[in-house]
Amino acid sequence: MSIKSYDIELLHDADKEFEEEFYRCSKTLSCSKGSSPFSVDDLLKHFYIVIEGRVKTYQINFENAKEQTIFIYKRGDMFDVISLLDEKPHEVAYEVLEDCRVLQLPIEKVRYWIENNTTFNRIFFPYLAAKMRHVETLASEISLYDVKERLMHLLLENINPQSTFKYKLLQNLSNSEISKLLGTVRHVVERAIKELKQEKIIHTSRKDIKIVNLQKLLEKSTKMLHK
Repeated sequence: MSIKSYDIELLHDADKEFEEEFYRCSKTLSCSKGSSPFSVDDLLKHFYIVIEGRVKTYQINFENAKEQTIFIYKRGDMFDVISLLDEKPHEVAYEVLEDCRVLQLPIEKVRYWIENNTTFNRIFFPYLAAKMRHVETLASEISLYDVKERLMHLLLENINPQSTFKYKLLQNLSNSEISKLLGTVRHVVERAIKELKQEKIIHTSRKDIKIVNLQKLLEKSTKMLHK
């Protein structure tokens, strides 16, 4: 089919008519690592789905330069859901973490599908619910657990294929980026990593953390949840 030069998993169960309409309404954009191509105004006009690479969205405190990563979008992830739903500016920043390609769709067309297309609803609303759970978990972990505990949980989610948004999330992420995911600063994350290495739970190399004792990590994480 000429209008479909790629395939995304979101549409695997979609009917052919909707699939053709979806690709007909979309166009592919390429974005370079380090760029910030998604402005607040742009996201009032367009909706995006990642098909390759990764993009992060974050908030920053300009007084102390502290940064919190809210989400890292990878293949199949959609943004900006908030502007899509409430039609208001969403004051968050975006950065391309690695060269990526995204599908750009007119946001009014996506709103039309939400209101009128059951096929799109079956795709969109489970994804929306999963994102809400993700944000709830992020808020709870920052409030309830220390950095080392949050890191252990992230390491487990990183190898869990059932973890919708965190599976393989840590690939090629620097300690600085990991710290922003966990709501802390780099030296605190590096101290936690050092402790887990001393306990022979993980091994590290450049931008790679490998679990070498999964059972011990699971045991420590279980204790964390039952404090």
